[in-house]
Amino acid sequence: MSTQSLTAAPPAPLSSRRRWTVLAVCALSMFLVGVDATIVNVGLPEIGRGLDAGTRGLEWVVDAYTVVMASLLIVSGALADRFGRRRVFRVGLLVFGLASLVCALAPSLGVLVAARAVQGIGASMLSPVALAIVVSAMPDPRERARAIGVWASVFGLSMAAGPVTGGALIAAFGWRAVFWFNVPVVVLALVLVALFVPESRGERARRLDLPGQLLLTVVLCLTVGLLIEGPRIGWTSPAALTGYALTAATTAGFVRVELRREEPLMDLGLFRRPPFVTAVLGATAVFVALNMTLLLSTLYLQQARGWTPLATGAATLPMALGATLCAPWSGVLVGRVGPRRPLLLAGGFTTAGGLFLVGLGGDTSVARILLAFLLIGIGFGFANAPLTNTAVGGLPPSRAGVAGAITSTSRQVGVAVGIAVAGGLVAGAAPAALPAATRPGWLVVSACGLFLLVVARAARPKA
Repeated sequence: MSTQSLTAAPPAPLSSRRRWTVLAVCALSMFLVGVDATIVNVGLPEIGRGLDAGTRGLEWVVDAYTVVMASLLIVSGALADRFGRRRVFRVGLLVFGLASLVCALAPSLGVLVAARAVQGIGASMLSPVALAIVVSAMPDPRERARAIGVWASVFGLSMAAGPVTGGALIAAFGWRAVFWFNVPVVVLALVLVALFVPESRGERARRLDLPGQLLLTVVLCLTVGLLIEGPRIGWTSPAALTGYALTAATTAGFVRVELRREEPLMDLGLFRRPPFVTAVLGATAVFVALNMTLLLSTLYLQQARGWTPLATGAATLPMALGATLCAPWSGVLVGRVGPRRPLLLAGGFTTAGGLFLVGLGGDTSVARILLAFLLIGIGFGFANAPLTNTAVGGLPPSRAGVAGAITSTSRQVGVAVGIAVAGGLVAGAAPAALPAATRPGWLVVSACGLFLLVVARAARPKA
C-alpha cells in the first residue's frame, strides 16, 4: 500500500487476528511506559541512599520523566499523524531504550534526572501514538470499546504493578535494575512493531506549533517546580510570587497563541465538548490519586514501618489485582451501558480507599492497609476505559491522535502533581511523624474519588 493511499483514504481493513495482534503489541509498549512511571517509586529510598539525595531531589527523578512526557505528548501525536504512527512509535522506543541505559549507569542524581527527562521524550512518542494505532485498527465502535478496555487494563496493570516489579528487582539486583529491566522489553517491542504493526497517518498533515509547544512546556515545568520547591522556598516568598506571575502570564500567552493559529498544538475547540472536558479532568484526578497513594505508601512503609522494598512492592499487589481484574470489566460495561456506571464505581471505590487510610498510624493493621490498596486499585481499574472512551468517542480517526494526546497529557500532569503534592507533605518529616504527615494526602485521594462521581453525572448515558 502506498503512502499516498494512506494519506488520501482510510487503510484497508485488517483481519480480526491482525487487529488484536496490533493491540497486543501496542499494549506491550504501553506496559513499558506505565511501569516506568511507577517502578521507580518503590526504589526512591534506595536511590536516595545510593546517590545521597533528599526527598525533593528524588521527586525530580519521577517528575522529570512525567513533565517532559506530558509537555511533548501532543506534538508527538501530531508528528505521528503527519509522518506515520509506526515510524514515530519506533523512534520513541529507541530513545526510551537508550535513555534507560543511561539511567542504569547514572553516577549522580543530576545525570539520573537528565536521563529520566530523555526517557520522557521517548515515552511521549509511545503513549498517544499507541492509542491512535489501536483506534485506527479498530473501526467498529463496539470492538474499539473492548480494545480500549484491554488497552486500559494493560496500562492500569503496568501502573499498579510497577512497585511490585521494582521491589523484586531491587531486592535481587539493586535499584539500577529497575532501568536495566526496560532494555530487553524495548528490543522485543521493536521487533514486534516491525513485524505486525501497519503504518498509518492522519487524513490531513498538521503543521508544527513550536511557539505553543514551548509555552506549554514552560507552563508545566513552572507549575510542577512550584509544587515541589514551594515548601522549601516558602509559598509567599518573592521567588514563589514571581513563579506564580510567570505561570499565569505563560498560560495566558499559550491560550492566546493557540486561539490565533490555524493549526494549533492543542485544539482548544475540543474543550467545547463537555464529555471531553470531564474526561480530561477525570483522568487528571485518577492519576493524582494513584501516584499520591504510591509515593505516600512507599515512604510510610519503608521509613515509618521499616519494610524492605520487596515487602513494600508486594503490599501493592492488591492494587495491581484490583486494576487488572476491573479494567477489562470496565471496558465491557462501557460497550454495553456507556461510561456512567463504571465511573460511578471508580469514584466510589477510590473515595472509600482514601478514607480507609485517613486515620493511618504507626501501628495500623496490615489488613486495613491492603484493603485500602485493593479499593483504590479497583477504582483505578474502573476509571480508565470510560475516561479514554469518552475522550476519543465521537471523534473522527484523524483527530484521535491529538485527542488521545491531550488525555494522556492530563494523566501525566496528574502523575506529576500527585508526586509533587505528596512529596511536599512528607518532605523533612521524621519517620515517627510520617503517618500524621500523610493524612492530608489521603483526604486528597478521597476528594479525587468524589470528583469522579461528578464526572459520572456529566457523562452521557449510552443511547
